[in-house]
Amino acid sequence: MPQADSLRSPESEWDLTMNERSFIFRPMSQPQLEPTLDRRTQILDAALVCFAKRGFHQTSMHDISAEAGISVGLIYRYFANKETVISAMADRHKKEIQEVLERARQAPTLLESLEILFTAHCCENSPKLLSAFVVDLYAEASRNPQVANLVRDVLQTSMDGVTDLIARSPEGKNAAGGLTPDELSELIFAVARGMLMRDVLQPQEMTAAERRTAQLEVVRRLWRLLFTNTMELAGV
Repeated sequence: MPQADSLRSPESEWDLTMNERSFIFRPMSQPQLEPTLDRRTQILDAALVCFAKRGFHQTSMHDISAEAGISVGLIYRYFANKETVISAMADRHKKEIQEVLERARQAPTLLESLEILFTAHCCENSPKLLSAFVVDLYAEASRNPQVANLVRDVLQTSMDGVTDLIARSPEGKNAAGGLTPDELSELIFAVARGMLMRDVLQPQEMTAAERRTAQLEVVRRLWRLLFTNTMELAGV
């Protein structure tokens, strides 16, 4: 006989919506979704917090259940182990990346597209938590082949999207040193990874406004380094 928990949606469950500034789904006040999707989202959001605070390797399914406020047995009805949790998080993240890339494609200049990409999560409630999670995930990828495959897949989705943005733009044809769209994308992502590490190591949490200003300044410096004769094209 089904448990009562599977037949109702407690008030404590989170509603799911997409904050279009972000790569992450966040709990916000929206109409109730289907219980199964809502429960999975609750578990994935709790897992993000646990992985960021304890690391993937040190986090147990019991930790995730405690963070989500549900029984560990209920988690196993949705996910067989931590690897299936992280796989679901990767799938969700790829969809979010596509949403942000679509917004970036609508921007009139490549500079504005890059600004959208770099500031995508700067206004989140806990951006430092997200940065810590990503940094730990890279470390886990060096030990766990399954996680490494997931990380490579997500990164490839992101890099392919940025490479396409550069290749389609007039500005992309004026890169410093004749760099190709693929090479430019590699450099841009190297800077993005460095910014994640800075988020983790800096002693104080920045406000959303401070974070956005800092991110935009990095983008514009990167722009000046990578592109030549594009100031008129970009309107800056």
